[in-house]
Amino acid sequence: MRSPERGIPSRAPLGPLLTKELWQVIASRALWTMLLLVCPLIGYSYFQAVSLYGEASAAGQQSPVLATSLSPLDGISVPTFGAAYVAVTLLFPFVAIRVLGHEKETGALRLLVQLPYRVSTLITAKFAAVLAAWLIVSTPVLSSLVIWKLSGGHLSAAETSNLVAGHLLYGLLVGAIGLFAASVSESSATAAIVALAFTIGSWVLDFTIAGQPGFLEWIARLSLTQVLRPFEQGLLPVGTIVGVVAAICGFLTLAGVWLPPGHSVKTKIVRSAGCVVTVALGVLIASRIGFGIDVAEDRRNSFSVADERALAGLTEPLVLTVHLTPEDPRYQDLRRNVLAKLQRAMSNVTIRLASGRQSFARTDDDRYGEIEIAYGPRSDTTRSTSPREILPMLYALAGAEPPVQIPGAEYPGYPLIADERPALAWYFGALPVLIVFAWWWSRRPPHINKARTAKEAAL
Repeated sequence: MRSPERGIPSRAPLGPLLTKELWQVIASRALWTMLLLVCPLIGYSYFQAVSLYGEASAAGQQSPVLATSLSPLDGISVPTFGAAYVAVTLLFPFVAIRVLGHEKETGALRLLVQLPYRVSTLITAKFAAVLAAWLIVSTPVLSSLVIWKLSGGHLSAAETSNLVAGHLLYGLLVGAIGLFAASVSESSATAAIVALAFTIGSWVLDFTIAGQPGFLEWIARLSLTQVLRPFEQGLLPVGTIVGVVAAICGFLTLAGVWLPPGHSVKTKIVRSAGCVVTVALGVLIASRIGFGIDVAEDRRNSFSVADERALAGLTEPLVLTVHLTPEDPRYQDLRRNVLAKLQRAMSNVTIRLASGRQSFARTDDDRYGEIEIAYGPRSDTTRSTSPREILPMLYALAGAEPPVQIPGAEYPGYPLIADERPALAWYFGALPVLIVFAWWWSRRPPHINKARTAKEAAL
């Protein structure tokens, strides 16, 4: 029924709608097929990661210096979740498209939009089904964390949760793209092409213009591959989260614009243009947010605790003028090891790239490679990109003594030689059997009847 005052759908219980959407996802062949394909992929990645980590641990157990470089985040979690990233990029769009595409192909969408629900409510319910699908397809990769922990491995709660959250954001973004592709396409095959144009096209974008200065650098940041990189480094990037959430909301809004079959194409294009402009402004604002929280256990994104406290007390403006091109490896080291850390540790930091427009081959400038550090009225220059030289120079400019390092604050490292056989038995035996059983259980007639009953209740 519709409200006579405003001509909008009246309220209706959401339970039947959510039940229908969740059962539709659970009964999808695409979901269970993806699960079966992901098992050997995740299993092999985990097996390789544990083998390489064990080899490095054998040397690390003999040398404490080598042991400090053994991080389960880099050695186990990131490689294993990297396999899940590939699967989500290439396969998850088909699962998300199935949430909406099947109804468009069968004509059930015309009945669905006549239910007493707003279009935004329908899209939200389908997005909830996409979230449930991601949780299901993430079972293999999440189980790798349990296997590693049961093998005696170490996991930091903060950095592991941060990595999972990053992959969740990425999966929801891919799912939102899938819903949008299904809403603008008449068939699931066309929707798959549209979705893969976004996901695979971002790889091409990342390889072709990544590292280029100016506007091209900002365009390269729009690549989907850029979403996970800070999370894999143990950094919680506020700007990236805001930008991804804005993009998800944008794709869902576009899906809502194109979902109703009764509106003209011209109207949909006009509304889509306004949505795209709004989302682009939101992503642009988010790209300006450089704040991030270092959750890595080894503090790879921050200076030592003593240096962080000392730098926080330096309140005068700090200006660093770098005479390097963006594609120079020295600039990348400087950016990662010094500049980004200074921006998080101090409140008033300005970084200027003096040679930003200069070609990498043109290094005949006498000042090329110099880093000018200006703190307040005092300045000095160096050609080193190491914090071991730049920080003492900064303390000298500020007239402060270098802080005394806190003993025992170094990252100890976690060497471990684990047995890979339990993982092989799980990923190539027990888990596929459980998936096949769950697939059979989800398609039993009694449960299908329950889903139909919920759908009829919604009607």
